[in-house]
Amino acid sequence: MDHGTERDTSHGRPAGRGAPPPDPVTGRVPLAVVVVDRDGLVSHWSSGARRLFRLPRQEAVGRPAPDLLPVSGVLPGAADDDASYDAYADYDGLGPGLESSLDGRLSYPAAGRARLTVPAARRVDVLWWAYPLVGPGPERLLVLAADAEGLRGDRADGGAGAASAERIAPGFALHTDFPGAEELARRLPEILPSMSVGESARIVAQVLELGYPVLEFSQSDRVPVTPDWGVPRRAERKARRERAARALAAGEPVPDDLRDEAEDAEDLEYAAVRERLEFLNEVSGRIGTSLDLARTIGEVSRAVVPRFTDVAGTYLREQVVAGEGFPDGVPDTTTMWHRVALEHTDEPGRWDDVVPVGEAMPFPAHTPFFQCMTSGEPVLVPRVTEEMGHAVASQFEKRDIRPLITGRSMLLVPLKARQVVLGFMILLRHPERPVFNDMDRVTGAELAARAGLVLDNARMYTYQENAAETLQDSMLPHIPDRMAGCDIATRYLPGTLLGRVGGDWFDAVKLPGARTALVVGDVMGHGLNSAAMMGQLRTAVQTMAGLDLPPAQLLRKLDDLAQRLGDTHLATCLYAVYDPVAGELHLANAGHIPPVLVRAADGGSELIDLPTGAPIGVGGVPFESVRVPVEPGDRLVMCTDGLVEMRGEDIGVGLATLCESAAHPAASMDDACDTVIRALGARGGRKDDVALLMTRLRGVEPDAVAEWRLALDPAEAGRARAAVREQLHDWGLGKQAAAAELLVGELVTNALRHSRTRPVVLRLVRADTLLCEVDDDDHELPALKAAGPLDEAGRGLRVVSTLAREWGASRTRTGKTVWCELALPRR
Repeated sequence: MDHGTERDTSHGRPAGRGAPPPDPVTGRVPLAVVVVDRDGLVSHWSSGARRLFRLPRQEAVGRPAPDLLPVSGVLPGAADDDASYDAYADYDGLGPGLESSLDGRLSYPAAGRARLTVPAARRVDVLWWAYPLVGPGPERLLVLAADAEGLRGDRADGGAGAASAERIAPGFALHTDFPGAEELARRLPEILPSMSVGESARIVAQVLELGYPVLEFSQSDRVPVTPDWGVPRRAERKARRERAARALAAGEPVPDDLRDEAEDAEDLEYAAVRERLEFLNEVSGRIGTSLDLARTIGEVSRAVVPRFTDVAGTYLREQVVAGEGFPDGVPDTTTMWHRVALEHTDEPGRWDDVVPVGEAMPFPAHTPFFQCMTSGEPVLVPRVTEEMGHAVASQFEKRDIRPLITGRSMLLVPLKARQVVLGFMILLRHPERPVFNDMDRVTGAELAARAGLVLDNARMYTYQENAAETLQDSMLPHIPDRMAGCDIATRYLPGTLLGRVGGDWFDAVKLPGARTALVVGDVMGHGLNSAAMMGQLRTAVQTMAGLDLPPAQLLRKLDDLAQRLGDTHLATCLYAVYDPVAGELHLANAGHIPPVLVRAADGGSELIDLPTGAPIGVGGVPFESVRVPVEPGDRLVMCTDGLVEMRGEDIGVGLATLCESAAHPAASMDDACDTVIRALGARGGRKDDVALLMTRLRGVEPDAVAEWRLALDPAEAGRARAAVREQLHDWGLGKQAAAAELLVGELVTNALRHSRTRPVVLRLVRADTLLCEVDDDDHELPALKAAGPLDEAGRGLRVVSTLAREWGASRTRTGKTVWCELALPRR
C-alpha cells in the first residue's frame, strides 16, 4: 500500500480534495513495536525492535524501559559531545520527552526524535511515537519507533525515501478518516502475539483514538506512516537465504539483515502465531451468536472441528446445564459432569453408542480429566497410551472406548468464568495428525477462555430468564375457565426482547350477586420496577373489587393509591363488571385501549365506546362509567396495547384487525384466543408484552334465580329454610337441600340478629355452583371466631366454612352481603 500522496496543511487534519501533492514518500516504513508494563518494564519487544536496536527479545523483555529507549535527551551510549542530538530534544514543539510517558505522567500521545548508540557501535537516528494505554490490562505504554536515516535518500529496495527532505519529524494525525488507519488496525494485533485478541484490540482502539502516526517533511507536508512489520513471504525468505549463502561462499561479509539466521525461524513462529490468531478470531465470530445455552454449546463444539481437532466433547457441571445459580467451589470426585455435545470427523454413529450426549458421570481423581477440572489449567497428553486408554475405559460400564482414544493426541481445556470451572472440553486428534504441542495448549486455553465466557453469558441469561419467568408467573393470576355465568380464556406473551418481566396483567374477581369483575392493566415501562408496580396495582384492584366498588369509583381509588405510592410509573386500566342476571356490563376506562364486544346474534364485532380517561397515576382526573346490555353468547375481548400497536403503523389498523379476528368463529375459547394472537402476531416486530382476556358471557336464565324478602322476625329463619328446600327440589337438586338449608339458616339468623330497619334479602342462583346470598343493612362484616365450649355464639361461620365450597362477605352501599357456594353435580 502507498499512502504517500496525503497532505496535511492544518496540523493534523487530512488533506482536502484539490490540495497540491507533497513530495512523494513511497513504500513502507519499518517500525519497531515496544510495550511497557505498569512497572516500567518491557513486556513486548517485536522483531522490528530487535532489528532497529540490535537487541534480542530475550535480553530486552523484563528490563527497565529507560535502559533501552531514547528518553529526555540523554541516550544510553550517546557521546557527550554529540551536539546534533540536542537539536532533537524538543523538535519543533512535538511534545515532552519519552521519559514523561514512561513515568505515566502523560494521558496523551507524545512523539520525538533522538540519536541512540546501539551495540556494534552503530548510531541510530530514531523517530518515536508513544501512546499511553489505559484499561484493565498490565500494559501502560505502546512505543513505535523507526530509523530516520532509512527515510533519507533513495533506496534500492523500494523503501521510504525523500531525497530532497531537509527535516523529518514524527507527529500525529488527529483524525483517522484516511487510508492507513485501517492498515494499522488490521496489522498491529499480528505483532502482539503474547497478548489475547481482546487485549490487542483494546490497544489498537486507543491508538486510533489518540492519533495516527505521521511523518512531517516540511511545515506543510505531513504523510501517514505506512508500517512495514509483516512476516516476510516464503519467496522472500528463500531469496534472503540464497543471498546469505552466496555471500558466505564468496567470502564476503553478510549484510546486517541476513546475519542472524535465527530470524527465519522467528518469522516462521510469527506466521504460526498469526495463523492461530486468525483461527481464534474465526472461532470468536462463530460462537456466541445467541444467548440460548443449547445453541451456544453446539457452536463451541463445531467451531474447533476439524480445523483444530478431529473430536471435541463438551462436558458441563450439573448446575450449568440446569440453568441454576453459579456453581460454587472446586469440583471433586462427586461432581456430576453432563456430556452436552460431541463433534467428530469419524464415520457417523461410531461415537454415539459409546459416549452418548446427555450422559452424566463423575471422574475419579487419578484421571487427567480430574486434573483439568480441579486445576483449571489445560492438560496435554501427546499420545494416549494403552494403559491410559484402559484407565479411561474403566469409567464406561459395558462400553469399550479404547479403540476410539488409544494412540490419539489429547488436549483437555477447562471452560472457566470468573475463575470457576463450568466445564471442560476433550479434544482428540487422529494418530496420523501432528500431536498437540505447547502452542496448541496456549491456543486451546485461549479458545476455552472465550468459550467459557460465552457459555457463562448464556448460562446467566438462562438463569435470569428462569428467575424472571418464575417472578412473572407468580404475579399473574390463575383464573378458572368457568365463573358465574361466563367462560374465560387468557393469554400472556412476554416482549420479544425483554424476557418474562413486564407490567401487563389481567384478572377476574368473583363479586356478590353472581357477578364477575374483569380487569386488564398495563404499567408503562418494562423490567422489575414495572413488574413490582404491576403487582401492587393488581393487589389493590383485587382488594377494592372485593369491596364491590363501582368501576369509576374503583379507578378513582386506584389513582389515589398510585399517588400515595409516590412512584413515577403510569398505568392504564380497563375495569368491567359483568352481571349475568341483569345481562349487562358496567365498564370504566383509565387510558386503556377499548374492549371489543362480539355479538352472538349476528357475529358482528365492535369497539365499545367508552370515555377514555387519564392513566392511573396522573392524579386529579375524573373517571366515568357506562352500562352496556349484552346477550347470552356474546364475547368480551380485553387486551393490552402490545397486541395492537406496531411501530410506524397507526393503532387504528391494529384495532381493526383485533375486531376482525375476534369475530372469527372458533370451536372453543382457547381457539378464539389463538386466532387473535395469530392474526396480530403475524405482523412481526412486536416488542411489548401482551395480555389478553376473553370472556364468553353465558348469562343466567331468569328461572335459575330465586329471591325472598324476610321481615325482621327470628321466625323468618325457619321460613327461609323451608323456601330453600322447596326451591331446590323444584330445580332437581334434592341431594343438596340438607346442606343448603343448614347454611341458609345460619346466614339468615345472623342477618336477622344484626339488621336494623330494612328487610333481609335471601337469593339463590343456580349456575355452575349453587350460590346463596343474604343481604342486610349492617355494615359490620362477619369474622370467624374461636368459640369456647360454653359459648352460645360464634359457631355459625364455622359451620358455613366447613360445609360451603367457598364463602365470603363484602360491603354494599346499603349494608353488606354474605354469600356461600355449594358444588353442583356436573350435567
